[in-house]
Amino acid sequence: MVKVKIDGVAKEYDDNITYKELAEEHKDLCQYDIILARCGGKLMELNKRVSQDCEVVFLDTSYDSGYKTYVRGITLLMLKAFYDVAGEQLKNVFVKYAIGNSCYCETEGAELTRELLARIEERMHFLVEKNLPFEKRSIDTEDAISIFGDYGMYDKMELLEFRRVSKVNVYTLDGFEDYYYGYMPPSTGILKYFKLQLYDKGFVINMPSRRTPDVVREFKPSPKLFNTLQEASRWGKMTGADTVGALNNMIAHGGASGLILVQEALQEKKIAGIAETIAADNSKKFVMIAGPSSSGKTSFSYRLSIQLRTLGIKPYRISLDDYFKNREDTPKDENGSYDFECLEAVDIELFNRDMTQLLNGGTVELPEFNFIKGQREYRGNFIKLEPGDLLVIEGIHGLNDRLSYSLPKESKFKIYISALTQLNIDEHNRIATTDGRLIRRMVRDARTRGTPAARTIAMWPSVRRGEDKYIFPFQEEADVMFNSALIYELAVLKTYAEPLLFGISKDVPEYIEAKRLLKFLDYFIGINSEDIPKNSLLREFVGGSIFKV
Repeated sequence: MVKVKIDGVAKEYDDNITYKELAEEHKDLCQYDIILARCGGKLMELNKRVSQDCEVVFLDTSYDSGYKTYVRGITLLMLKAFYDVAGEQLKNVFVKYAIGNSCYCETEGAELTRELLARIEERMHFLVEKNLPFEKRSIDTEDAISIFGDYGMYDKMELLEFRRVSKVNVYTLDGFEDYYYGYMPPSTGILKYFKLQLYDKGFVINMPSRRTPDVVREFKPSPKLFNTLQEASRWGKMTGADTVGALNNMIAHGGASGLILVQEALQEKKIAGIAETIAADNSKKFVMIAGPSSSGKTSFSYRLSIQLRTLGIKPYRISLDDYFKNREDTPKDENGSYDFECLEAVDIELFNRDMTQLLNGGTVELPEFNFIKGQREYRGNFIKLEPGDLLVIEGIHGLNDRLSYSLPKESKFKIYISALTQLNIDEHNRIATTDGRLIRRMVRDARTRGTPAARTIAMWPSVRRGEDKYIFPFQEEADVMFNSALIYELAVLKTYAEPLLFGISKDVPEYIEAKRLLKFLDYFIGINSEDIPKNSLLREFVGGSIFKV
């Protein structure tokens, strides 16, 4: 017998009981379908048996870990249905990137049609109704390489070549085998909410959001974001490092330095092109730069300013953070904490008054925000725009016209910047852009503010909520999108992030996320940072930048 404590009540059970059976007994504790269990500092798949006395917390699909598990399950379900329906003509399915709550995929071998996609969706629903189990088995890494070679999953073969472990976990669904980074649902019966739809050269899987995990909303295309992601994918293929296995292979054979040079040159070329676009339009006086946390806005604004100077334009950099309201006037959120993410935290009236005065040829003394005192200060920073001068304004609300309501629309050039990784782990396992940004922020905060990694992880959900509310809704309004991710960066960040993550104690809530990130970083061969240029966007996070970041 084992003693299990759930929701404050301890009870004895047979020692061969599964977490799934416990979840069935306690399903009323969660609003949505239970998909994982947490026992101590570990996540447990529901098919696993309870082996010792413990306290169990159930996670439904509205939890971050639960939602990611649901997405993985849907992915394997889709692949199984594709191979069932498309047959031998199908060579592979590539799971490429997320667009909102949808995932964009492409196929090789099978011609995509509405009729084929309808049959696959029908097959998926059939498999859901059968409530088939996801079976996990641990096999030798060499055997797994051989299996995936037979399947034509060459990205997985290359990935596993660089795994240091002797065993890997392989999941099987009704005879179809695959390898996944992360946990799986207990069975297909939980995967009730999805819809397939043709899009561009491939298709999207529409899935629920974490907030409403039982509702599938219509796919909302984001053409500018999609085109930026497609460009990133082309860059990855062009450099020969579009998966982690390919990147590791390049690093292992001495190609890291060359890859760094090519990636930095590609970014500089893109920045130069943006500068030329701005310079070609004399009506532009305000370059508004916005993007989510840790996207490299500050370094980008410096590098764009340099490129503008080469075209004979004098740029003045302004951070919207300097227009924060004084601390006592800052709005508070529902928890009574200062809400620095909301637009109302910025002194909008002062900002518009200053910018209008500059546009009209006046002289303005710009403020500087003292974050220690929580006050705006004036230190004699007077500026006046001459013909050909412009302002480069950086901050999270830059694309929101409510921020700059008094400025003529034709005077603004809007740039959205985000770190949209070109890498996937393999053909079926995406790297979430949020993971890359979280690791960037963790490394930077530890270096510049002495913030422990656990604190950065704890704050991340709040940061993400602010992005969902104040940044992502405006991204398609940008004139240009810039991808700040570098193909090689996670191999560099690994060497900085791992010690920080290993320092997180097992008895804190953030340990589970730290463990997940450590497992993720373990896929990468590390790169020394010495070859990274001093003006690289990555220097904003690892240090050594020539800019004031």
